Amino acid sequence: MLNLSRGIAFLLFLLLFFPFPSFGSPDVIINEIAWMGTEKSSSDEWIELYNNSDSPVSVDNWTLKSLTGTLKINLKGIIPSKGFYLLERSDDDTIPSVKADLIYTGALKNTGEIIELCNNLVNSVDSVDCSNGWPAGDNETKQTMERIALGSDWQTSKDVGGTPKSQNSAGAAAKAGLAPAKETPVKTTTDEKPAESPVADLSLGYPTGIILNEVLPSPEGADDQNEWIEIFNQNIFKVDLSGWSISDSAGSTKTYIFPENTKILPKGFLVLPRPLTGIVLNNEGDGLTLFGPDEKIIDSVVYGKAVLKESYARTDSSWSWSSALTPGATNKIISPGQEKPQEKQVKGQDEESATSEKRLAAISEPIKEIKEKKGYNSFSISFVALTISLFSGIVILALKKKTKQLSK
Repeated sequence: MLNLSRGIAFLLFLLLFFPFPSFGSPDVIINEIAWMGTEKSSSDEWIELYNNSDSPVSVDNWTLKSLTGTLKINLKGIIPSKGFYLLERSDDDTIPSVKADLIYTGALKNTGEIIELCNNLVNSVDSVDCSNGWPAGDNETKQTMERIALGSDWQTSKDVGGTPKSQNSAGAAAKAGLAPAKETPVKTTTDEKPAESPVADLSLGYPTGIILNEVLPSPEGADDQNEWIEIFNQNIFKVDLSGWSISDSAGSTKTYIFPENTKILPKGFLVLPRPLTGIVLNNEGDGLTLFGPDEKIIDSVVYGKAVLKESYARTDSSWSWSSALTPGATNKIISPGQEKPQEKQVKGQDEESATSEKRLAAISEPIKEIKEKKGYNSFSISFVALTISLFSGIVILALKKKTKQLSK
């Protein structure tokens, strides 16, 4: 009892003095990046993190790094709930009016970077893939790159210098007086009812997380009516696919361009039948590529010879053929052609094992007949079984002896 009390007390101590968020939270994001520096100096770069959770998060032993190696920052401290964490390069004079939470050394390339935020368990919490160039921000005016609605898309800040340690602006488009895009109901499906989410502004860079998820090249029935392609939105916000496109790569190739106001829900699916896209999925093997409006590749997949009535579906780490067709729902990988473990074990037995089973059956058959007859007790059955066993042994010994005599 005493040990139990000590255990409870120790647990309370851990909860009080080592808050749970120190183990990491997916709600901590890279929120704003001044990769271009400030009006005073292009070297005055800064980065802002944001904690969207309802609890403070300790970032002790967390790291923020670029994959090119130009940046590796060891973080420390606590980010308040719904609060910001500001990192300034070289000194605290980068933004004189705002106190930095951490001073770091290193630099960001103006041509773009891949930046990753990892927690104290070295697990990735958030990342920004700008390897093909920064999608937002202005090097001439020194307007920063701000995140939109906690999603993976970015905008150029409304004002020069951005919004360090404060809520992000409405964006450069709002400053220019441009009307926001109208939203149209989306005919897509989702695993769960999504909360209201803003649509990503594709004029300021295209979000990642839109993937090819499942294709059916060889359906039951007519191919030209029953083939389909499925796309999945991994993001927590709605994405406008207007101007995006899909192309196949084998046979008579075709490119389908998404029409205006084509939107896909957060965590939602979009199923595209062949009569709509005109894309022929070659049964001998084909490839599909998803492009953004800027014609940059978003995702792609290649499959070999198609399996009749099976879809080619994305798994956690690769793709696989599956007899469970799941258009508009989470993929399920089922392969009916696979043998059961029990069947594999029987097929693996050698000829001698099979012969032993036959001998056992031959001995058991007379015993079975005796059991079915009335008037015989268990002793009689045992006696008969013993007699049969002894007789079999004598016969085998006699045969062996006869065989030896013949061989001499």
